[in-house]
Amino acid sequence: MNEDDLVQRAAEERAAIVAKYHHGRKDGAKIDPWEEPSFEIYHVLDRYGFIHDKNKHSSDERITETANPAETKIEMEREKKWIKMLNQWDRVPAEKLKRRIFKGIPNSLRGKAWKQMLEVDSVLKRNRGKYQEMRQLAWKWSSEIRQIDLDVNRTYRDHIMFRERYNSKQQELFNVLGAYSMYNSEIGYCQGMSQIAALLLMYLEEEDAFWALSILVSDKKYNMHGFFIPGFPKLLRYQEHHDKIMHKFLPKLKKHLDRNGVDTGIYTLKWFFQCFLDRIPFRLTLRVWDVYLYLGERVLTAMAYNLLKIHRRKLSSLGMDDILQFLQVHLERRFEVDDDVAMENLSKCLDELKKSKLDYAGPPPQPELPKRPFGNFKEPSFDQKKLVQLETCIIAQTVEFNKKICFNSYVCFELSSSATFVRMLAQLGILFTKSLPFRIDCFDQNPGKEAETVVCK
Repeated sequence: MNEDDLVQRAAEERAAIVAKYHHGRKDGAKIDPWEEPSFEIYHVLDRYGFIHDKNKHSSDERITETANPAETKIEMEREKKWIKMLNQWDRVPAEKLKRRIFKGIPNSLRGKAWKQMLEVDSVLKRNRGKYQEMRQLAWKWSSEIRQIDLDVNRTYRDHIMFRERYNSKQQELFNVLGAYSMYNSEIGYCQGMSQIAALLLMYLEEEDAFWALSILVSDKKYNMHGFFIPGFPKLLRYQEHHDKIMHKFLPKLKKHLDRNGVDTGIYTLKWFFQCFLDRIPFRLTLRVWDVYLYLGERVLTAMAYNLLKIHRRKLSSLGMDDILQFLQVHLERRFEVDDDVAMENLSKCLDELKKSKLDYAGPPPQPELPKRPFGNFKEPSFDQKKLVQLETCIIAQTVEFNKKICFNSYVCFELSSSATFVRMLAQLGILFTKSLPFRIDCFDQNPGKEAETVVCK
């Protein structure tokens, strides 16, 4: 197959993927049976929309999670207070707002509160039409489309909103991620972004979710940009800072983890990278996100410390395999501490770390900051078009056939208009023939596996 054939194939594949999302679930939709999960009679739906198998995990506290009458009454009272606050947001005293956020934002008003904390409306007003422009460009040019499609197909398929293939929420998720891959050319698309975008889409409209994602990545309050660029420098910096906190406040537990070979990098990936998504019960995750959106990145280090402090005795009695099982699986199903207690402890941990000047990992160094302007994509020249199409086809072929292929390293970097392509090549075992050593932390394609470091020489 010559270069022109590869270019044509890449364009056709992208067009076919986009067409499926545009068609959705209308009559005539072609959906493979394996892509369509069934809903059996033994499945139960929790109050947040997640579907559980009650036979498989009978001890899973999420299955029986319902709001009791007392909680419902408290929620209704809080709704009244929050409606009043949302209508006069700029006049609410900071301490009062902080106190109520720690108590929990009513789920029915969470989307409105998140929009206020992120200041989505003001960003959207300054960028009218930009999202639609980026979305259109993604449908035509994004070299990330295939990987985005793969990830949409496995993102929160146990949630009622994303359960059905090509339904409206999957369409929105595909659009948001595709548009962002064009808007931020330095990151493009990075695995791990899909769950963050999906969480935002549970509470926000499509365009609002796009701008919320953009704010989380680029605003100095959150600075997620450093988590997603090649090498994940912010993740490494936060893991080092976490070790400092452990040495000072939990030295015995730190020694126990080290003796059992439980490195910080093993268990903190999703804590920092996705703000605890899929590592603690969803209801508690939402409350951590409430505080995270209000206070910013300091919450990541404080919650990591809080989690280990709460469970230090249990962890100290476990060996390596059981420690990892406890931190990565057990806590999401059964946290064993009341949510209100966990949030009160989080507040105390923030104060404790602040007194020791360890609440903040420090300002981002220059390599973590965005270097390219956002949303300035220009339609490529003929030669550039061929490179974009060829890049897409190379990714598609390596994913489909899982082959090792050799490239001149210079050609690889010239071909790549995005960080994701470089990560993909390293992840699939691409061999570079020239000597150009670099380090890449990347995600494994297998669900449930953490990141690994690939060093290419």
